[in-house]
Amino acid sequence: MSLFTDDAHAAADARLRGRRVGWLLLALTLFGVFGLAVLPSPYVIERPGPVFDTLGVVTIDGNEVPLIQIPTEPTFDTTGSLSLLTVNVFGNREQSPSWFDVMRAWVDPSQSVVPVDSIFPPGVSTEQRREQSRLDMENSKQEAIAAALRAIGEPYESQLRVADTVPDSPAEGTLRSDDIILTVADEPVRDVTALRAAIAAHGTAGPVEIGIRRSGSDRTVSITPVLSDGEPRVPVIGVLIAGEYVFPFDVEIQLDNVGGPSAGMMFALGIIDKLTPGSLAGGADVAGTGTIAADGTVGAIGGVVQKMHGAVGAGAGWFLAPVANCAEVAGNVPAGLEVFAVATLDDAIRVLQAIADDSGLGELARCEG
Repeated sequence: MSLFTDDAHAAADARLRGRRVGWLLLALTLFGVFGLAVLPSPYVIERPGPVFDTLGVVTIDGNEVPLIQIPTEPTFDTTGSLSLLTVNVFGNREQSPSWFDVMRAWVDPSQSVVPVDSIFPPGVSTEQRREQSRLDMENSKQEAIAAALRAIGEPYESQLRVADTVPDSPAEGTLRSDDIILTVADEPVRDVTALRAAIAAHGTAGPVEIGIRRSGSDRTVSITPVLSDGEPRVPVIGVLIAGEYVFPFDVEIQLDNVGGPSAGMMFALGIIDKLTPGSLAGGADVAGTGTIAADGTVGAIGGVVQKMHGAVGAGAGWFLAPVANCAEVAGNVPAGLEVFAVATLDDAIRVLQAIADDSGLGELARCEG
């Protein structure tokens, strides 16, 4: 004879079903957490990277050497720091961050989550990206030297040499390695920034005439630019350029394992500070970022928010940001950092002089919201 009533049996069955549902929900939750931890996402994460003082030293092969050396010219002692910032990219096309990593980065103001295609464009190999990044850094160093010498009145010569063409690009088969680019649409171009600007101004509607020197003979070729794969999408012809300069003296910039053009402005300021008496910023700790052209134009960079957080972490109280990045800067400035907007190297020098004099800071351009 059963000791349980029908109601008791029903209650027991309900409890059993409840436990089963509970275990199922727990299993689904654990599976979801496990999935977030291990499943790849279509994003990469930008984080603050190492900070380098252009007036200081770096370690190369176990030895400390000045980041900027000018061995044959008189240089002057300076104080404070003029630091360049870097961004670390976590993930790539082959090994992307997990969704758990992405969720953590979304709530961290010092990190940015960006589509993997914006950093690693489709059709561009890791080796091609690495080589372009290396060339961008080398060109940035050369243009920084040129801009610094221009600022202190030292003349120099320059030319643009084709290092290689990108496979399946408009330039392939038309331009060759070691061609010297002289003009774009009949306008002379002396540096990489001017070349890019001229191609961007022409657009993609039709061919542009490019004057070159090949094996000592001048000629003109026609190439129709296309939009680049990565962000921002800009007109390109698909060529790797090495800017070559003839300077009146050697300037050596030592910085390993850092690529891209965004350190250019700070390189130029460091060179000027070493070649001129006193301290440009009066001993203050200043950080900044921005590309540089030989004519002193400061251009936009990526990862400006991460770089501002990197500046705070390095103890800088002042930050120089390109005007073209102001939309990203406004509303995202970390506490304890004063940010100034600069469009040219001369603007940056004026900011440093105002910091040194502790005067006129309120009249300088800022990134307004």
